[in-house]
Amino acid sequence: MPKINRDGVAIYYEVHGNGPTLLLTHGYSSTSAMWHGQVDALSRDHQLVLWDMRGHGQSDYPDDPKAYSEALTVGDMAAILDTVGAKRAIIGGLSLGGYMSLAFYRTHPERVRALLIVDTGPGFKKDDAREVWNKRAHDTGDRFEREGLDVLKSASRERSSVSHRNAKGLALAARGMLTQRDAEVIECLPDIKVPSLVVVGADDTPFLAASDYMAAKIPGAQKAVIPAAGHAVNIDQPQAFVDAVVPFLKNLPR
Repeated sequence: MPKINRDGVAIYYEVHGNGPTLLLTHGYSSTSAMWHGQVDALSRDHQLVLWDMRGHGQSDYPDDPKAYSEALTVGDMAAILDTVGAKRAIIGGLSLGGYMSLAFYRTHPERVRALLIVDTGPGFKKDDAREVWNKRAHDTGDRFEREGLDVLKSASRERSSVSHRNAKGLALAARGMLTQRDAEVIECLPDIKVPSLVVVGADDTPFLAASDYMAAKIPGAQKAVIPAAGHAVNIDQPQAFVDAVVPFLKNLPR
């Protein structure tokens, strides 16, 4: 199982296929396994790189709360690209993974060929809205600490069947990675200069307005709404997801 060492924290990743690199990041409390239904389709013409965020799946679960942050997650993504030899890549993800993909673009725009943003919000401009979100993130962390991994049994499809070693990492990730500090990601949307595809499930009500907003603010962005799909659009409607994503990838400038 390939892993990279990030200051003593082992980060798990896997590589499928050859071609231009496509890095996909999972959502909070899910793992890289959420993409396994798309490996065949997406690795046919690409080097598909999947990975587990810190505190998740087969990566390490450090005890230090300071080991979990947006900046460290973006750094993990850059280190993985370095390891697989990709100067530039198509960067994409679902939910928290999509937000981190936007954060990656903000930090490393020269390394991004295109963006694939799935069932995601870009953060908040207003402090009060961000505070409501952050309170929910802290409540999620507290619940994982109280109830352990049993929390996931009642979760959505991309999370209910996942495998984590313990709940402590998920609690720390909620407080350090799911929370948001500022409006820098949402404010960078008009400056994005790469082809971008925003995908959302038609039934993913909390993220419909956010998807419309991103599609309007990112210059030239395309949007795909997948019918009969919720927050895990690639799991709810795997073929429709592939049918939306593959033509976008094929039409990217080489």
